[in-house]
Amino acid sequence: MLSPDQFKRDLKTILAHREPNRVEVNADHYTQASVLLPLFIKDGRYWLLFMRRTNTVEHHKGEVSFPGGAVDEDDRTLEYTAKREAFEEIGVREEDIEILGQLDDMTTITSHFIVHPFVGVVPFPYAFTLNRREVEHLIEIPLQFFLEYSEPEPVTMDYGGEVFDTPAFIYEGTVIWGATERILVNFIHLIRSGMQLV
Repeated sequence: MLSPDQFKRDLKTILAHREPNRVEVNADHYTQASVLLPLFIKDGRYWLLFMRRTNTVEHHKGEVSFPGGAVDEDDRTLEYTAKREAFEEIGVREEDIEILGQLDDMTTITSHFIVHPFVGVVPFPYAFTLNRREVEHLIEIPLQFFLEYSEPEPVTMDYGGEVFDTPAFIYEGTVIWGATERILVNFIHLIRSGMQLV
């Protein structure tokens, strides 16, 4: 098993040697957004930090997601959007986020976002400050769960009065589906295939 430092170096190398796939769609129908995949070290290994959204937010009520949101006109870059949203939603300061690279764009089906995911490392433990209007609570999941043990499984969701089948990761009762699940699948595949090459 790689040490956390070696894993971070390898992951940064993998992300640096590829160009993220871009989604080209009609900009009139989609909103640009960025999210942060926050990695942190706990018990000598990497974990991923998620948040459960409140039922009062405009989009993706009650869903498990990464910190993130729509690009503002004043945002300098897509990476800056991810950092700004991480601060606004969970209180992680920009200077405390080490960006390792960017993943492929992803679209959301119902809310019509083009999501630009960034992988970053944050300190832990950390004095997270939650925006209670948007974030119900944080969820910690070992990265190893996704890399070694888990594959998406079909689940039946009842969401917004609509019942449908969708792939999802399930960790100790936490169901991760939608764009977050698809971002994770892309991330996991990238690590599994890339680690064989570095």
